[in-house]
Amino acid sequence: MRPGPAAGRGEDEGPTARLGPERTETWPDGDWVVRSVPGPAATKTYRCPGCDQEIRPGVAHVVVWLSGSADAGGRRHWHNPCWQRRPRRPAPGQGRRNRG
Repeated sequence: MRPGPAAGRGEDEGPTARLGPERTETWPDGDWVVRSVPGPAATKTYRCPGCDQEIRPGVAHVVVWLSGSADAGGRRHWHNPCWQRRPRRPAPGQGRRNRG
């Protein structure tokens, strides 16, 4: 039996082929590269730095990194709403009393 047109799709394309395109967003703390991760492409568990909760496999989210950074270790996975309200929240480890 001959494989259909979808057979093997994704194997040659690599894991990034299923992700959304990169876009740059400018925020008060710098320029960030943001890439959407659709649910089917989310295959690992990550911890969102915005809410400190898990992003489970199958949950759509974004992966972000500081623009110009080639360090893959600086990439962070965020829930979509946590990323959008990030500027209105204190940074991890900086409570309200630590603001100047």
